[in-house]
Amino acid sequence: MTKVVINRCFGGFGLSESALRNFALKKGYSLNKKNKYTLIETHEGLITDNDIPRDDPELVAIVEKLGEDSWGEYAELLVVEVPDDVEWYIEEYDGQEWIAERHRTWP
Repeated sequence: MTKVVINRCFGGFGLSESALRNFALKKGYSLNKKNKYTLIETHEGLITDNDIPRDDPELVAIVEKLGEDSWGEYAELLVVEVPDDVEWYIEEYDGQEWIAERHRTWP
């Protein structure tokens, strides 16, 4: 099974300052405050919490460990298990997300 973090309420995915700090520490990154936003300074450059792959094992572990304390201002995060043989992606409406399975389409 693959674990994936999604947002289950309207508003959008986001991590708390505590979750961002934990993620940066585990990855060997640092945090960079830009105005009211906290960015993650990786070896390749600055990213936001939205740039983190949702199946990143460190992200999943942090959300599981911190629970509600990992949620950003407009987020209600949930870890979902997806079977390994499923080609998945995240679908959303007004920030509320769910996992969907990729399939073929024709014009």
